[in-house]
Amino acid sequence: MSLSNRIISHSVDIHNFHIPVMGLGFTIDTPLKVGRFGINSVVSIMEDDLIESMRKIHCRKSGEPYIPILAEEDDSRAKRIEAYLNLMKKLLEKQMEQLKTLSFQNEQNDLNRYFKMLAPSHPYAKIYHKMLQSKGTEKLALENVLKDSLKAGNIDVNIMTKVDRLSYDKEGNTLPREFSAALSALRGFAQSDLQSNVVFSAGMNPALFSYLESFDDFFPDVNGNINKGIILKVSDYRSALIQGKFLAKKGIWVKEFRLESGLNCGGHAFATDGHLMGPILEEFKEKRNDLNEEIYSICQEVLASKGKFPLAKNSKIKITAQGGIGTAEENQLLLKHYNLDSTGWGSPFLMVPEATSVGTDTIQRIIKADKSDFFLSHASPLGVPFNNLRTSTGEEQRKERIAKDRPGSPCYKKVLSSNTEFTDTPICTSSRQYINLKLKELKSTLSSEEEYQREASKVTEKDCLCEGLAAPAILSHGEKPARNLDAVTICPGPNLAYFKGIFKLQEMVDHIYGKHKLTIEQDRPYFFIKELQLYMDYFKKELNEYQASPLPKLASYLNKFNKNLQSGIQYYRSLLGTTIKESDEAIGKIKRELESAADYLKNLQSEHVTS
Repeated sequence: MSLSNRIISHSVDIHNFHIPVMGLGFTIDTPLKVGRFGINSVVSIMEDDLIESMRKIHCRKSGEPYIPILAEEDDSRAKRIEAYLNLMKKLLEKQMEQLKTLSFQNEQNDLNRYFKMLAPSHPYAKIYHKMLQSKGTEKLALENVLKDSLKAGNIDVNIMTKVDRLSYDKEGNTLPREFSAALSALRGFAQSDLQSNVVFSAGMNPALFSYLESFDDFFPDVNGNINKGIILKVSDYRSALIQGKFLAKKGIWVKEFRLESGLNCGGHAFATDGHLMGPILEEFKEKRNDLNEEIYSICQEVLASKGKFPLAKNSKIKITAQGGIGTAEENQLLLKHYNLDSTGWGSPFLMVPEATSVGTDTIQRIIKADKSDFFLSHASPLGVPFNNLRTSTGEEQRKERIAKDRPGSPCYKKVLSSNTEFTDTPICTSSRQYINLKLKELKSTLSSEEEYQREASKVTEKDCLCEGLAAPAILSHGEKPARNLDAVTICPGPNLAYFKGIFKLQEMVDHIYGKHKLTIEQDRPYFFIKELQLYMDYFKKELNEYQASPLPKLASYLNKFNKNLQSGIQYYRSLLGTTIKESDEAIGKIKRELESAADYLKNLQSEHVTS
């Protein structure tokens, strides 16, 4: 066995951070940008028109043959996804082969960058520094060890479980369930050549989860290895346990639970009932072994009953987290105190052109934006709060259409078509068709102009995410999106308001590992505090709604929300000065912000809703 194999196995990740999925297009080809440096990243496979466009672009740039897969073809969605994933795998493998041909003598090339980006404590970072100081045969031997250790980052994929519209044939007949959006996407991934993972986000989809049983790659092979792993994005321990057991009872092993902050994240935001990230992670830390043992036991029993190969005896579920992390100190707290296997850094990488597909115009709009321009909107047709930027060209286009008395978007892709309020075939609530029908209904049913304007503004707030989140990827390659729909919707987390600059990949990675500090806005709150503030703002809005319409069910929800926030504040107090190790000034600031939040909640005790 070589020295490299003794130090790190193929299953161990090179980095202890990953780049999560962002929008539809921002990370659509991120593996081809960062994968050769061992960085794992996640690609959205929800929009097959975009995927087909990207395959065409990358085939042309790489010289690979391109044979179009037309939307009219049978099972075109799955075929497009499979073809694109196979192309990325092939291109990334070529990059890795090219990497091995490079010389360590040129310190600026990608081979040296690969090792310079490693965490200082990584075994190969130490071997690399030793190699640089060595001479002769020892240097050559170490160079060979390093080249043997090269490993590409994962090309993981994301399926948003809620995006699962049914499909129809040319005559308008409903196709079988396996041709729905989510199941077709899963089939495309399952049939691809990738050895990676699918990240399921937005909750449980029983039909989708059950469909996993159709593919051998999700089950262990004779050695207990699983070709295609399952990662569940979860909001708390309870949801992890429920979903993990659901899959285990089918013989499907969950490789990783990926906790995401409810509100301090990008894209869609799924607010918990006031449960904060710190206490949730504490519960995972305390119950991690129990979770692993229970799911492992169930899964092994089911695999045996199905005549399948068993899991490897040392199978361990990974626990990772993402949402609002901004400094090396915050990153280390998560890795060390909560024993996480990895952390997700999303929004800051939107400012790294080497890693994500974001145009210069959009980056400049982000840099110039005020903190208030980053807001939680109701733009998503899914009916889920959506992180948005007021100054984006997508928002400008939405407002211009309203001003021209043509609200809504032309709906070509129909990715989020799910509403049957006015039609037999589902349509999208951001479409011009739906908005016109809804406004007519409001006009005929509401007698008050004030009430009409209030309700109409809610209807017209919806925006076309299919086009707006896909356009950046096409534009970044110097191409024009179909039908010239080039307005960009950007979905950054609130954390991005504090990253004001364009950064190199090396700079961002060094920032994560504490080797270099990026210039961040000085008034950036500690990430746990920022999430608390976001939850306080959310709570105040919910409270205002209750006061306008005091429903008993909402009162119960707000009581629970209030108690969970108070419990979270008390938990963070217990970490100050011990677990949270910051400067005296920073600790003092955190204390003041905790007390401010606690005082606000205390003052609510006299209110009926929180009594």
